[in-house]
Order: sequence, then C-alpha cells, then structure tokens
Amino acid sequence: MATMRMPTTADLMSMWNASGLKEKLIFTFGMLVLFRFGIHLPVYGINNTAFANLAAQNNLLGFLDLFTGGALGKVSIFALGIGPYITSSIIIQLMAVIIPSLEKLQKEEGEAGRRKLSQYTRIFTVILAVFQAVIFMSYMAHLPNAINAGVNHAMFYVSSVVSLTAGSVLVMWLSELITEKGIGNGGSLIIFAGILAGIPIYTQRTAQLISGDPVLGWNLVLLMCIFFVTMVFIVIMQEAVRKVIIVNPKRQVGNKVYGGVNTFIPFKLNPGGVMPIIFAIAILLFPSTVLSIIGQAHLTGTAETVFLFLNKIFNPSGLTYYAIYFLMIVALTFFYASIMPNMQPKEIADNLKKYGSSIPGVKPGRPTAEALDKILTKTTFIGAMALGFIALVPAFASYATRITTFQGIGATSLIIMVGVALDLINQIRTHLLARNYETFLKE
Repeated sequence: MATMRMPTTADLMSMWNASGLKEKLIFTFGMLVLFRFGIHLPVYGINNTAFANLAAQNNLLGFLDLFTGGALGKVSIFALGIGPYITSSIIIQLMAVIIPSLEKLQKEEGEAGRRKLSQYTRIFTVILAVFQAVIFMSYMAHLPNAINAGVNHAMFYVSSVVSLTAGSVLVMWLSELITEKGIGNGGSLIIFAGILAGIPIYTQRTAQLISGDPVLGWNLVLLMCIFFVTMVFIVIMQEAVRKVIIVNPKRQVGNKVYGGVNTFIPFKLNPGGVMPIIFAIAILLFPSTVLSIIGQAHLTGTAETVFLFLNKIFNPSGLTYYAIYFLMIVALTFFYASIMPNMQPKEIADNLKKYGSSIPGVKPGRPTAEALDKILTKTTFIGAMALGFIALVPAFASYATRITTFQGIGATSLIIMVGVALDLINQIRTHLLARNYETFLKE
C-alpha cells in the first residue's frame, strides 16, 4: 500500500536543482538589481534636486515616480520606466482584435505570429518612448533651475531624448529577459520592485504627518486594518475559480478500460490578475501627464476652457477620474479574458467534442460553447466588479482617514504588490512540483 511521507531537506534541494529554479531566481534577482542600478544614473545636465522637490509636492508626479521606482524623481535614464512598453502592449493587443491581419498572426500562425506581434510591440515602444521623452523634456524646459547653468539647451534636449528613449528600451529588454529566462512576468516584477523601493519614503512621510496629531495615529491604525482586509480579499479573488464539471468517456484498449473519470475545467474569477490594473493606470496617466505639461503654457479663451475641463476629468484626486478608472478596470478585465487562449468557449467546446467529453446536461458543439460563454461572462463580470471595487476602497479610505501620504501606495499599488507576489509564489510552486514530484510518494 502506498504511503505518503513529508518531504525532507534533501528532497527539496534535489527538486530545487533539478527544476533549474535556482538559476531562474538568481537571474531574475540580477536583472532587478541592474534595473535598480540604472535608476541612479542621471540624465546629463539636469538639476535633480529641483525636480525631486517638485515631484514630492505634485501628486501626479509623485504617483508616476512611484511606478518608476524613484527614477522619475531622480530624472535618471530610466525615468520613463516600463510605461511605454506596457502602453505599446495594450495598443497592439487592441489592434489585434480590430485588424484581421494582426488577429491572424495572434491566433493562427502560432509562435511565429506571436514573435511578429512582439516585434511590432517593440517598434511601437520606441515610438512612444521618443514621444514621451520629448514631452517630458518640454516640461523640464519650463521649470526654473531644472537645467544646470552653462549647459547648451539644444544639445541637452537632443541628448536627453536619446538617453530616455534608450533607457526605456533597456527596461523593456530587461522585462522580456525576466519573462523568458527568469521567474514571473518581467514588467509586473519591475513595477513591484519600484513600489517596494518607495515604501520607506511613504512611511517617513506618514510618520511626519501623524507625529503632531494623536487622532491621526488612530486613523492610521484604521487605515492599516482596511489595507489588511483588502489584501485578504485580493488573495481570495486571485485564487478563486469556477469549476466546470467535464464527463470523460470510457475507452477500451485491449483488455483495459481507460477514462470514465469526471474532471473539471477551472475558470479563474480574475483571469487577468493585476494586468487590468496596470493597463488602466498606464492609459489614464498618459492624458494626465500631457495635460500637466500643457498647463505650463499660458492658455486663453476656448483653449483654456477645454484645458480646465479635461484637467478636471483626468485629475487623479477627482471623483470623475476614479469613475473612469473603475470602468476601465472592468472593461480591461473583460478584454484580457477575451484574448486568453484557455478562455475561448468555441475552441474549448470543439476540443471537448473531439475527445468525446461533455458538460453534464449540455449537448456537444454549439450548445456547449454557448453554455461556456454564459459561465465565463458571469465569472468575469463578478471578477471585474470585485477588482474595480477593491481598487477604489483603499483610495477612499485614505481620504476618509485623512492619511493621504499613502494615497499612491494604497489605491493601486497594494493590489499590484499582492497580485505579483501571488503570481511569483504560484510559479515557484509550479517549478518545484513540475519535476521529481514522485519523491513525495513512497511505494
């Protein structure tokens, strides 16, 4: 009779080495260290102190600085961060749904088609990086004392745009290397590392805020409790699945009968993980950044009226912004679910019919596809609404408790940190169990 024993240290070390997990973790850590090193390499001719003080006072710049791991505040070569790459990925994925030729590359041409789409994403990343670098340098040119004295402005402008673009491409390359040769999603981990690096700064600001007001100390305790409950709900939502029972037919091969055991298809409640949050932030921060730069100009008349209207809508501290943010999270969750290969009702139904499997009480073929589509729509809707509400609760809690120093870290970063950490743990667990799993069982 087979008995189960607990894995020993030797078993775990054997699995660690056999699965190649050690090399992947070391590689991932090395790439993140390289990214953190690049954050401290400033762009030539910039007065870092002047811009760092401005970033600390401006909510939008502070929020952008959080997602670049402090690179924006230091005006380093990585000041644009992973933003252009994420925005480019969103646009290419959207275009793949609209343009038939791109859709064919994604769905019908396999790995070769995906490589072409990746190449298009890289090219568009460079275009976006140049555009954002030009806008950012235009913004810097209007700031007093932002450029060091004696620096040739024309030379400074060209070299800065080139440096920022090259830095953004390098971050993209590091991200792809982590995804390909390391553990986890490279883009998410780079954002994760940046958020972690910003926590000490947010903690220091919060300590200064509550030091003179005992009431705010109790508000901070309440806010931390809300953050903790939010994290619990994030974990529950990330791990929740809807299991669809599948009846498998029996097959006789010689004198032996195989199959006949019921299985299930797991559909995640939140199939996109943290990506809808990251996508929504990347999309919304783009118009906010452009408007903040336009605001440096002296507008009059109709132009000023339009600017004030748009600025009110995309102001990160306004209710309209959060309403758009919520709707974008819901829409992007549905979009992300629609492009995932393992969540295509028609393909799943065709595969079930091919192997003679079926859902109890549902006819094979089109009825199965329709039933799966209803199930996926309901589960994705629940997941999208839950993700949207979870993203808003910490933000409103920060306003209610008057602890606004955690505004950036609480509203969206909390979800990203927990989601990325869970994804990383699941991938490590998969690598550990992928090989040598028989060492856990003893005949």
